[in-house]
Amino acid sequence: MIFASFFLAVGQIGDRRFRKVLLIGIGLTLALLVAAYAGLLIAVEALTGESITLPLIGEVTWLGDLLGLGSLLFMIVLSAVLMVPVASAITSMFLDEVAQAVEDRHYRHLPPARRTPMGEAVRDTVNFLGIIIAANIVAIFLYVAFAPLAPFIFYGMNGYLLGMEYYTLVAIRRIGRAEARKARRRHLLTIWAAGILMALPLTLPLVNLVIPILGAATFTHVYHRLEAQGRPG
Repeated sequence: MIFASFFLAVGQIGDRRFRKVLLIGIGLTLALLVAAYAGLLIAVEALTGESITLPLIGEVTWLGDLLGLGSLLFMIVLSAVLMVPVASAITSMFLDEVAQAVEDRHYRHLPPARRTPMGEAVRDTVNFLGIIIAANIVAIFLYVAFAPLAPFIFYGMNGYLLGMEYYTLVAIRRIGRAEARKARRRHLLTIWAAGILMALPLTLPLVNLVIPILGAATFTHVYHRLEAQGRPG
């Protein structure tokens, strides 16, 4: 079921609504990372000024440049780790567009879904963004401490986060938030496995930028198939 859902999502990748959400997600993610780096540079400059006096060394004027270079390297590493998770979180704000495109093609018999209000979508996105950034930053230390297990940590953690978030957001459109959480608990292992499938290409440049869209589309299929399995008759 998971692979069938994934390949159905891949078959629809050319949909104009998919492309629209992809471009919005990438644009907003890049803007967020640039803003974060600008904020970091402002903080470095505010803390160091033009010069600083160090014990035993005296006045130095190059510390700001050194910290600025260090912050650039730090942001490059951080961006590599966070680019796709952040894009996934931001894309979740526009999930309705992707899910509706999937349902328009494959589930035309369904009644109209509940549209997620923009305020609610932004709130969910901010919450997910905070969780996924915090989890991936903590994971950096785990990668160092448990280097042989790093791939399992990465795929297991991101698969869990992506699976839980996308399934919940898809299900909310049809059965509401409370029932979506109940359904998520019932299908935990299936959702996690589908999330890991979404996480596997995260390390492939360019391909990984499409994963948020494929994830949203795949979990739309997963949700409807799980619902169909549990439906009597």
